[in-house]
Amino acid sequence: MSKYIAAIDQGTTSTRCILFNHQGNIVSVGQKEHEQIYPQPGWVEHNPEEIWKNTLEVIAISRIKASATAADIAAIGITNQRETTVVWNRRTGKPYYNALVWQDTRTTDLVSKYEKEGGLNQFRDKTGLPVSTYFSGLKLKWLLENVEGLRGDAEKGEALFGNIDTFLIWNLTGGGHGGIHVTDVTNASRTQLMNLRTLQWDQEMLDAYNIPSLMLPEIKSSSEVYGTVSNEVLPGVPVAGILGDQHAALVGQTCFEPGMAKNTYGTGCFLVMNTGTELKMSENGLLTTIAYKFGNEPVQYALEGSVAVTGALVQWVRDNLGLIKKSSDIESLAKTVEDNGGAYFVPAFSGLYAPYWRNDARGVIAGLTRYVTKGHIARAVLEATAYQTLDVVNAMEQDSGIKLSSLRVDGGMVLNQLLMKFQADMLNTQVVSPAVAETTALGAAYAAGLAVGYWKNTDELKSNWAIAHTWNPDMEGEKRDALYRGWQKAVTKSYAWMD
Repeated sequence: MSKYIAAIDQGTTSTRCILFNHQGNIVSVGQKEHEQIYPQPGWVEHNPEEIWKNTLEVIAISRIKASATAADIAAIGITNQRETTVVWNRRTGKPYYNALVWQDTRTTDLVSKYEKEGGLNQFRDKTGLPVSTYFSGLKLKWLLENVEGLRGDAEKGEALFGNIDTFLIWNLTGGGHGGIHVTDVTNASRTQLMNLRTLQWDQEMLDAYNIPSLMLPEIKSSSEVYGTVSNEVLPGVPVAGILGDQHAALVGQTCFEPGMAKNTYGTGCFLVMNTGTELKMSENGLLTTIAYKFGNEPVQYALEGSVAVTGALVQWVRDNLGLIKKSSDIESLAKTVEDNGGAYFVPAFSGLYAPYWRNDARGVIAGLTRYVTKGHIARAVLEATAYQTLDVVNAMEQDSGIKLSSLRVDGGMVLNQLLMKFQADMLNTQVVSPAVAETTALGAAYAAGLAVGYWKNTDELKSNWAIAHTWNPDMEGEKRDALYRGWQKAVTKSYAWMD
């Protein structure tokens, strides 16, 4: 039996390849950052060719570190930044344009147009999603309308579309020489072009956004053998798992029962709750999405609350304000004070996501007095992440009718003890982090491993899960309520900034 499963974790800021063993432990990691491209305010792009080159490099690095051959690897799983949109030529493999990143807001005018014509929720019953700059469908529409020659090629079947998972798999399995053009249900559910009930591309959505169906990848389950790697990095290894990053983290945290939830603290924050085989439409500003689908088993649905700016706010304080030298310094700076000094930071840099969905909002710092120091600002920065998470949890509990018993957490910010303790206090519930912190990559590995029999079933995966740390709440209710009231007031001050 092969020793390892490989997972490619293609994220917003970097690409990694991680090898896992049967216990779900990390054997080796290769990682490389890619350039963030900002052509104008609100526009965020990545170079797909740089990401592909980096993917090959990190696979090689992780293999070399583990002294692993292709024969040692049972399968490869892919997890990716969702909604980030790529179009490329079927014959040459060349992208027509840079990838439009999920954070990109150039489609704001299109959102306004659809809002006037039928409201932001006009497609929610089919897709689970509001009309927003966030999802791939409108990004693809923008590319078709603004990139010369693309629409003509798309209508002839020469131009291919995909989120990053699709682009990488096409290249891994042969590219212009027989590359497989597929995605899974989780990524497809983030395009706003898939029907949540049929799990197929929805013709009415394609008509509404004027998108040729010939561009679209075939929709598959999250765990099956799609094809094999055709190049020298992992020759012959089956590509057998695809999960969008947040869905992968849900799987990596083994949240296989309805009501189980995880929150990933990264560039943004993504809280996902498994609702089982039941499709629950949100009445509180959350997204209805696919949790995962393993092979021929029934699809599992989820509710998701997305917060655009959490870890990115710490980076902004580091890079734009220069208050700290490295991101981890935010905790020690915040610890120089006892509380936020009355200051609140609402990081609505590109509008507010769940549960508000305000494209007209922009960032504000509220409650400033002469008393406030950079320590209070640092604390307000960290607290913003916890408040935004509480907003989403409240909405989730209302939609699902399920009270959160504990929150499983992962991502880079989980190392911040001050934040995690404050999170437990604000939620008034236990916050738990797992022994293996790389849950996103682990979820992709699990999906691939299940497909090839490396792991027998989800019970085997659950037995791998172990707790690294638990934070328990001990804040008085009155204080919690007062802090949250201040936050809610500050949020309203960010509204209607953009006309």
